[in-house]
Amino acid sequence: MSRSEVVTMVLGRRLPQSSYYDKDFRPSASLYRARQPYLVKNAFTGIAMLGFAISVYTFTIRAVSQDEFEDVKVPDAPVEAPPTSSAVAQ
Repeated sequence: MSRSEVVTMVLGRRLPQSSYYDKDFRPSASLYRARQPYLVKNAFTGIAMLGFAISVYTFTIRAVSQDEFEDVKVPDAPVEAPPTSSAVAQ
């Protein structure tokens, strides 16, 4: 059962369809024509955003990998207390 049949059954009447989609909700030729002027601009914008994200990631990884962390003091391992007689007896 298609979606349009379900809508018709629920509402009891057929809803008007958008001019950009057919009865099975697939994009029509008019939708492709409407999107065509923006295809190149959208592709360029997407490539630019992807390039920016990759460059920020690369810069961050390189900046962190250059740090030797010699100025960070690492605490000594904690000294464990010898077991008490009550802990051994149990």
